[in-house]
Amino acid sequence: MPSALSDLYALPTLSDLLAWRVKLTPQAAAYRHFDTDSQAWVTLDWAQVAQRVSQWSAALQAMDLPQGARVAILLPNGLDAVSIDLATLAQGGAPVPLHAIDNPASIAYILSDSAVALLVVQSLDQWQAIAGVGAELPALRAVVVCDNAVPGVSDAPASSGPRLLSLRDWLAGGSAAATVRAPVPPKADDLAAIVYTSGTTGKPKGVMLTHRNVMSNVKAVMSVIQPRLDDVFLSFLPLSHTFERTAGYYLPMAAGACVVYARSVALLSEDLRNVRPTVLVSVPRIYERVQARLQEVLATSPLKARLFAWTEAVGWRRFCRQQGLAVPASPWSAFDGWVWPLLDKLAAQPLLAQFGGRLRVAVSGGAPLSPAVARCFLGVGMPLVQGYGMTETSPVVACNLPADNDPATVGRALPGVEVRIGENRELQVRGPSVMKGYLNRPEDTAKVLSAEGWLGTGDQAAIEQGRIRILGRIKEIIVTSTGEKVPPGDLELALMGDPLFEQAFVLGEQRPFIAAVVVMNPQVWAQLAQSLQLDPKDPASLQAPAAEKAALARIQQAAASFPHYAVPRKVWLTLEPWTIENTMMTPTLKLKRNNLMSRFAAEIERLYAR
Repeated sequence: MPSALSDLYALPTLSDLLAWRVKLTPQAAAYRHFDTDSQAWVTLDWAQVAQRVSQWSAALQAMDLPQGARVAILLPNGLDAVSIDLATLAQGGAPVPLHAIDNPASIAYILSDSAVALLVVQSLDQWQAIAGVGAELPALRAVVVCDNAVPGVSDAPASSGPRLLSLRDWLAGGSAAATVRAPVPPKADDLAAIVYTSGTTGKPKGVMLTHRNVMSNVKAVMSVIQPRLDDVFLSFLPLSHTFERTAGYYLPMAAGACVVYARSVALLSEDLRNVRPTVLVSVPRIYERVQARLQEVLATSPLKARLFAWTEAVGWRRFCRQQGLAVPASPWSAFDGWVWPLLDKLAAQPLLAQFGGRLRVAVSGGAPLSPAVARCFLGVGMPLVQGYGMTETSPVVACNLPADNDPATVGRALPGVEVRIGENRELQVRGPSVMKGYLNRPEDTAKVLSAEGWLGTGDQAAIEQGRIRILGRIKEIIVTSTGEKVPPGDLELALMGDPLFEQAFVLGEQRPFIAAVVVMNPQVWAQLAQSLQLDPKDPASLQAPAAEKAALARIQQAAASFPHYAVPRKVWLTLEPWTIENTMMTPTLKLKRNNLMSRFAAEIERLYAR
């Protein structure tokens, strides 16, 4: 093991990780962001990052917060979010990352539940919306507003609640203040974060992750993925998500790689082409969107569609051979080696160029990746690997690797992580990355974490030749009135493989058959409606018998690999997307099934009445 890597494995805390990285490569590029004032990309090296964190630490220290104080962070990805996170850790505090797209009532609950002492927000509007909820926040001493353009923030009366400060004034106060007390460096078992799970039902739970938890996960991922000093990460997943915190923030710090912060999700396609990342940490939705746009383009040209289908088929067979997987039978497979260079140039490389054209590894996590999407990108040669984890495990449990990749599974458990199959085929995990517990919820902790340290994931799984295959959520298994059991997640993924369906929700608990509610892609729906001689702008067209028949035909095709009893027999079509704002999705973009059942209660009854 190289000396530097050996030193990394000896580091106990995230604060030690930063200090080690700064000492090792002070002049190497650390972060790059787009400066809106100069309209240019600006790069900071590790020495500059350390200086920035020191300034923020001084401002925190001047507040004389109690040891282990909780600091909530409601900021977009970028240097400010990194600075307050690292400064909080350096002061022995616990960051509480918040979802920027969460609703104010949920955020207020988290601030109260975790007894946050300091809240850092981007804009005054964010704080006013939270304060408007009227929740009691006795522990909250101050709110720092990073948007310095907001006038009069520092002059707001303290009597109306926590003290309001602009970022400029807060940092200046830290520079001018005399030292109150020396910070107590964190220990391995101190909290490194309290990350709230979004919760598809009930209030969110605060997952307590220690420095030991997170550092063990970073070291384990580092040992298998092996990022390099010259790697470039493009960060766009929220830093409030544990997947991004570990894989897209602390991991590149351990590697000494550069993280580039995307300008926005809307500009992500442009940023991918300009930044040309070598490592991409993403969720399936990004790959799904690219594939959906590809399908729309291919639909306009039969020649292009045939060319890409040929490329994908040949590329998929090449991938299967490389990975030692079963190769689909084809009378033309003997010619794969001859035709691939041409297909690669004409069809594969143009698609890969949309991601910058130099990816060494593209990681998909946070949710299952549909087989159709995996086949599409693996078929064109993208080094796409799927992993598995959860907030409670810091988060990575297992992952595939470019040289050991079976996309039907989530790969092998990381070094140091134990997995087993428990009752009801539940995947159970044990290891140093497993959480300390849920904040203020000992009963909930005891339900999922045994005295021996085994965490129940809530997912059914099978372990096959060392690889983990996820079968579905235990609590989400649909049991029809005929006794058939259907995991809805996999079925919904399959339906969304058709570009007509942007979102899908399947149901059938104690019903005679499976039905579905689907959100249609407006452009694809317009084309389908016109072919059916329906007016796509007329809402009534969505419920026309011809529309339902056409949608069911596509559903049956998308779900062809499922047992007949799992294929939806009725469908309700809608154009209204499910979002966090309308409470149909969690901040981590999971379906809120109870809310959907309530929202479509009348429509569901009509489906089964018919």
